[in-house]
Amino acid sequence: MPRWLAYLIVLALLSAAGAWAFASLDMNWNWGVVWDYRAAFWQGWWMTVLLSLASLLTSSLIGVTAAMMLRSSMPLVQAAARVYVELIRGTPLLVQLLIGWYVVAAALRMGTDQRYLVGVLVLSLFSGAYMAEIFRGGLDAIPRAQIDSARAIGLTPWQTLGLVVLPQAVRIVLPSVAGQLVSLIKDSSLLSVISIAEFTFNARNVNSATYSTLESYLPLAVGYLALTLPLSALSRWLERRFRYEAA
Repeated sequence: MPRWLAYLIVLALLSAAGAWAFASLDMNWNWGVVWDYRAAFWQGWWMTVLLSLASLLTSSLIGVTAAMMLRSSMPLVQAAARVYVELIRGTPLLVQLLIGWYVVAAALRMGTDQRYLVGVLVLSLFSGAYMAEIFRGGLDAIPRAQIDSARAIGLTPWQTLGLVVLPQAVRIVLPSVAGQLVSLIKDSSLLSVISIAEFTFNARNVNSATYSTLESYLPLAVGYLALTLPLSALSRWLERRFRYEAA
């Protein structure tokens, strides 16, 4: 069976099941009232895009830095990275956001206009801890014999990193990185707890104003899918691009 046909069948079955479930509901849809708030949905969606992009870049840099620190031969550097990773991964993002804004930002006398900066930093630190373990695992998966062989044929440490280690490590970590980036986009919905006007925050306000729960939150699901599905497709393309047969 062609792959496209398999996807088509699965989507058709899901659509049929969803249509049956919604048709069985005894409710009057109120899409007209929610449509009047389309500008709020659009503005919230774009804010989520901007916050996610900033967090994606920042968390990747944090993850790479922390991964290198975890592999450091200096005990103090390694310990600092390990404490950061375990502390962040062991506590909920919601608590981190509340502490970041109501404790740390308040102590630093940060104004309300800087809540977006705080949100991006906390979200980046949260995702960066997971990225660090992903990157570290990818680097550790490269056999030491390959690095020694690269040194034996005269490659410099930077050439070994760029020509031998990174191409293999990227292929190894891509699926996990893509999954973490998708999670980061969805985790950005928690930024609403510190009153950041992103997609979920605006959808919640529309629900409060219209009392139309499903009509307010179904566009939310569609909007997040519009962000996460292209990212997943890009990940699969990159996996094919970097795929090669191991020697």
